[in-house]
Amino acid sequence: MAVISVVVPTLGADPALLRRCLEALRSEGGRELEVVLVAQGGRAIELPAVLVDRHFELPRNLGFARATNLGIAASSGEVIATVNDDVVVEPGWLAQLQSVLATAPAVAVQGVNLVLDRPEEVDGWGIGWNPALEAVQLGRGGAAPPLEAAPFEIFGVSATAALYRREALERAALEGGEVFDSRLGSYYEDVELALRLRAAGGLALAVPAARARHAGSATGKRMGLRRGIWLFGNRHLVLARHLGSGFWRRWPGFFLRDLRHAGNALAQGDLTTALAVPLGWLRVLAKLRHFARRGGPLAAEGFPPGC
Repeated sequence: MAVISVVVPTLGADPALLRRCLEALRSEGGRELEVVLVAQGGRAIELPAVLVDRHFELPRNLGFARATNLGIAASSGEVIATVNDDVVVEPGWLAQLQSVLATAPAVAVQGVNLVLDRPEEVDGWGIGWNPALEAVQLGRGGAAPPLEAAPFEIFGVSATAALYRREALERAALEGGEVFDSRLGSYYEDVELALRLRAAGGLALAVPAARARHAGSATGKRMGLRRGIWLFGNRHLVLARHLGSGFWRRWPGFFLRDLRHAGNALAQGDLTTALAVPLGWLRVLAKLRHFARRGGPLAAEGFPPGC
C-alpha cells in the first residue's frame, strides 16, 4: 500500500498549470506517492503516464466534493493529500507535512499557501472564521511567517493543499461513508469537513516550513454565476449544521448581510454577484433539510465569542 495518496480533482481548464502541479507532486513523492487524478467536464486530458497512477474521467462537473470522494475511495494511502489543480507545491512541502503528521497528535496539516505569481503574498494557511461567521483563509494578503516558525493550531485545513489521516476521515465520515459532503458540490465543503473533524476532537495544524503556490481558484473564476450561488448558499447550509437550533436565531443577521452584499454589488454594476445571492438562498431552501438539526453548536472552540 502507498503511504500517501494525493487526489487532484480538475476540470482541465489550464492544462499547463495542471502539468506543473503534477510534476511538482511527483518530484516530492517519487513513485512511492500514489497520484489520483479525477477529471470532470468531459474534457480530454493528455499527460505523461509517469505523472498519474489512477486517472478517472467524469462526463460533467459534479463538484469538488464528489470528485474528491471518488479519488479517496479509489486510493490506498494511510494519509490522504488533497491538492487543487492550480497549486504548485515547493520542494520539501510533502516531507515537512508528513513529518509533522507523523509526530504530532494532529488529524490534518497544511502549509502556507502563497499566491502563485506574487510569492511574497499569502493566499492562506488554514480555515478560520470572521465575526460575521464567514469562513476565511487565515493570513490572506499578508506576509508569510518565518520558515523556521513552529507549527500552530488552526480551526481546520483548506483542501487546497493539505494532508489528512485516513482513519480520521473514516471516523468523521457521513452516513454512507462520504468524506466531503457531495450535496455541497464545491465551496465550503472543506469547511464542513473541518467542522466535523474538530467536533470529533481532531487537531489541525499549520506548518510554516511547508510552502505551496496557488493560482487562486483558476477554475472557479471561470464558473461565473454558479460559483457565487455555491458560495452564498453553502455558507448557510454549513452554518445550519454547525449552529443547530441557534441557526434560526442568527439567520436574520446573515440574511441582512447578504442583502447588503447584493446591494453593494448591484451599485458597482456586478450583476453576477447580485444575482448569485438570491439564487444562493434558493439553493439553501432546496437542501436545508439535509443540514438543519436541533441542539447546540457542534464545535465550541475556534469561533468568535457567542457562536
